[in-house]
Amino acid sequence: MGIGERSALVVGAGIGGLAAAVALRRIGWSVSVLERAPIIAEVGAGLTLWPNAVRALEALELDVTDRTVKTVSRGNILTPKGRWVRRNHPEDVGVLAIHRADLHDVLREQLPDSVLHTDAEVTAVSSNGTLTCSGEELTADLVVAADGVNSITRRTLWSGDAVFQRRAVWRGVTPPESVWPVQESLTLGRGVQVGVLPLPRERVYWFVTVNADQPNQLYADDRREVLNRVGDWHDPIPALVAATPPDQVLHNDIIDIDPVPTYVKDRVVLLGDAAHAMPPDLGQGACQAIEDAVVLAAALADDDLPRYDRERRARVQPMAAEARDSVKRNSNTNAVAHFGLTLAARFIPPKAWREATAKWADWTPPKLPK
Repeated sequence: MGIGERSALVVGAGIGGLAAAVALRRIGWSVSVLERAPIIAEVGAGLTLWPNAVRALEALELDVTDRTVKTVSRGNILTPKGRWVRRNHPEDVGVLAIHRADLHDVLREQLPDSVLHTDAEVTAVSSNGTLTCSGEELTADLVVAADGVNSITRRTLWSGDAVFQRRAVWRGVTPPESVWPVQESLTLGRGVQVGVLPLPRERVYWFVTVNADQPNQLYADDRREVLNRVGDWHDPIPALVAATPPDQVLHNDIIDIDPVPTYVKDRVVLLGDAAHAMPPDLGQGACQAIEDAVVLAAALADDDLPRYDRERRARVQPMAAEARDSVKRNSNTNAVAHFGLTLAARFIPPKAWREATAKWADWTPPKLPK
């Protein structure tokens, strides 16, 4: 990329796509974001920003602390009957809990409306930087494919259909003040996990992860289905589910992709889930998309696009493999295996626990030019 080549088309307006647009504009690029949906919005769920993601946002000169709750992910662990397996410890890695829509808004606020294009469905992509969007051919110096786990860009120029991990998840966010106060927790059942995270404005994000024999299973009443599975678990789990409006309970299969050999092909790059979709067990999916954006901008600023590929695959692919391994452990319904899982959580020393969780959080972003 020469110094005069400064135009990019970003496919997808999720967290990764918007972060990429912000980062590229930060280094002086002209950017257009193409989103196939009629509106640009995020789903009603929460996520955790680990220290690595917070530092990446700081590299973009973004501060999200006023939209977050400081907490510890996976610090408090219980059994379904409410017996403590582990309580969080001062050495544990702290995270920021945030509503996905709030993070999305922070990123979107950095972009002029003229950059964002809705009802813009990309149907074809070429490695020379040309794509077809809503019947029109567009060309740029770089195409950033941030179009998710089912990325048309990846499936066209690479390979890699989504892989169903035989797990599914229900997620929801309670209305403000409906169930409060709560503390962060992860409850371990045999093949079933329930996570609870406090959010700003006295809201609570919860998720229930279960085994699933086949993808795309539909239920007449998702909230009722969740209550059928965990309605007799410890407080406040039943109350959180019951307080969430039925039409706001989300149900998704857990899918990822097998590793791809490169994230760069000529003038097209993969970013976020399009590059490395992983199960949510490590809580790093959105964090890694933000990291991608910063590293991509730094590599382009130094005229070294291959560096993006080298650095990101070396970091993210081992992480994705570990997330898959976590799925295998958490989905095991064998009583002996489950006992071993809870025993390990109970007796692992705090220092070792921190080292395990900080393994991916101890990352420093490259500096971007002013």
